[in-house]
Amino acid sequence: MNYKVIGLLIVCIALVVAAGCTNISTGSSTSRQIATIADKSINFASAERLSLAGAGPMPVSTMAPTQSGLAGSGIETKIIKTACITLELTDVSGSVETLKNIAAENRGYISSTNVQNVYNNRLSGSVVIRVPHAQFEEALTGVKAIGTVKSLSTQGEDVTEEYVDIKAQKTSYQNQLAQYNKIMKKAVKVSDVIEIQQQIDRVQTQLNQLEGRLKYLNSRIDLSTISVSLQEPEPVGGETGHNFITTINEGISGLFGTIDAIVILLFTLLPLIIIGAIGYGIYRWKKGNNTAHVLTELTEKK
Repeated sequence: MNYKVIGLLIVCIALVVAAGCTNISTGSSTSRQIATIADKSINFASAERLSLAGAGPMPVSTMAPTQSGLAGSGIETKIIKTACITLELTDVSGSVETLKNIAAENRGYISSTNVQNVYNNRLSGSVVIRVPHAQFEEALTGVKAIGTVKSLSTQGEDVTEEYVDIKAQKTSYQNQLAQYNKIMKKAVKVSDVIEIQQQIDRVQTQLNQLEGRLKYLNSRIDLSTISVSLQEPEPVGGETGHNFITTINEGISGLFGTIDAIVILLFTLLPLIIIGAIGYGIYRWKKGNNTAHVLTELTEKK
């Protein structure tokens, strides 16, 4: 009987130990899955960058099925076109309306305008035009035609490398998110659920940032920017022309400036003037005494 009891105890202990080992193995397996997802995603993203750049076929990843149209193909060059132009014309206000028409004719729009009075009803302004990438040259030609071109600069910024890199990262994070969601469905322990949710939140944040950057780049690529500075011709006789009243005011200002300089000089030299006056007074006093003494001696001799 005692042997039977001892045997049952041994069997129970063996079952408990086996259950504990199973739980430990499950927990460590979950941790290992979480730890390896990021490493696999980094390798997958690197391979996809090469594929998107046209460097050969992308290796098949165990994390997600290959994406059709990406493997073994290149990607369209992504160029951001911008232009800055300064025009001289006689009617700034009217030219703003002309620029609005040019933008509309080229399927674009005016993103900002600013007109201000420089001096004596002489106006200057600035207009920013956004037009589709394909209409950039035609729109720029129309802008140049409305006035005299004083300066012009154009720039084409190649952002293909950044665009490819962001796309690859985005795909990698999407794969990570899918894997974490799969693990979440199988998670049992509260600690595992918390750890997985933290990873999901981190990946989702990174994914949102990449999507925001992609939207910005697509906006700059799809719609080129033309910044136009408008200015009216300078009047004859200079920026302000000749003004007799201004000349008189400048003369009066010069007069008061001279008076101010004299007052400053006077107070600066005042200590020296006082010392000189005292010295001169002493000199005159001594000279007067000497003269009186000589006259007295002459009188006595006579």
